[in-house]
Amino acid sequence: MHSKARKVAGFPAGSIKMPPSKSISHRAVICAGLAASSLPIDNLVYSQDIEATSRCMKLIRQPGALLDCGESGSTLRFLIPLAAALTGKTAFTGQGRLLARPQGPYIEALAGHGITLEYTDNLLRLEGSLKSGLYTLPGDVSSQFISGLLFALPLVAGESEIVVTSPLQSKAYVDLTIDVMDHFGVSVQHEDYRRFKVPGGQQYKSRPFTVEGDYSQAAFFLAASALGSQCQCLGLSPHSRQGDKKILDILRASGVDLEWSPAGGVTAKAGPLPYKAQTVDIAEIPDLVSPLAAFFCFCQGQSRIENGARLRLKESDRLATVTEELNKLGARITIEGDALVINGVETLAGGRISGRGDHRIAMMGAVAAVRSRGPVYIEDSGCVAKSYPHFWEDFEKEKRL
Repeated sequence: MHSKARKVAGFPAGSIKMPPSKSISHRAVICAGLAASSLPIDNLVYSQDIEATSRCMKLIRQPGALLDCGESGSTLRFLIPLAAALTGKTAFTGQGRLLARPQGPYIEALAGHGITLEYTDNLLRLEGSLKSGLYTLPGDVSSQFISGLLFALPLVAGESEIVVTSPLQSKAYVDLTIDVMDHFGVSVQHEDYRRFKVPGGQQYKSRPFTVEGDYSQAAFFLAASALGSQCQCLGLSPHSRQGDKKILDILRASGVDLEWSPAGGVTAKAGPLPYKAQTVDIAEIPDLVSPLAAFFCFCQGQSRIENGARLRLKESDRLATVTEELNKLGARITIEGDALVINGVETLAGGRISGRGDHRIAMMGAVAAVRSRGPVYIEDSGCVAKSYPHFWEDFEKEKRL
């Protein structure tokens, strides 16, 4: 059960080490788990999502195993093809909205190869063995389907090909998959993200790995820092392949001055408000919608966050929850189709919101509190444990209220 309403009792200050990238951590745990022997992964934090992947990887070679994916969509989608490759008979379960999130692309792609996925008794049951061959998937639902097949197909005999039938969104996440696989000795090739060629009969090799800092989590601290809470985010790579590194470009475009230190930290230096409003296409960077929405509340004019259809399929319908919860604090946000329209204000009033069982919504409330006239109370604040168990400790590093 998540915690009761929490008053945001401080803002980040000083130097704060960012947690390891959740996206890279999932991939490293999977690749290390597929190696014949595994070395420890450095800078790995067991949030609820990473714990789910680790727990499932320990059981995935057991025929008929029940894999509890928690609320982690990455865990479920990455491991469906692997279960078919390793055992051919597995059941998946989960919590929250997990089993309601779409799996249609897998159901259709795997059915043509003799693999069935069926929902029965609140479980997703898989039967059938993964074989090499031609697999077709849409690219506009989730890149996780592509990554799942990329993890699994190298393990089977024969060459496979994945054809993406519509433009691939979130290409950076597929790049992360390919990079981590390559580190563990498994290679794939692609032609402009439309065709992926996967040689079979490969083996994952045991190699040391260190997880870099997470830009999607750092985005909350960078936004808070730009709004007046000066802090330095440590542990981020300026050369990262993470798509959410785009947060740096977006903040700059609004007029935020960013500074890298020789020690490897980045600071969003608080400048005179208001910042510039802008329009952002969120299709490739959906996890940035929450910190950006909070930041854009204080930008002069009208900002738009566009192409957010997939946000409706997260832990919450984030188009709705971002709008509803920030408006409770005095924001002026409306939904137009799959876009958020944010009219800037000088300050928010403060008030009481809910995390809505969605870690990124609770974190968004913390950022909004930085420029709220009154206190902000966040119900269900404990849901941050899904991805960032120590978020509140880091965000309230220096008490200022």
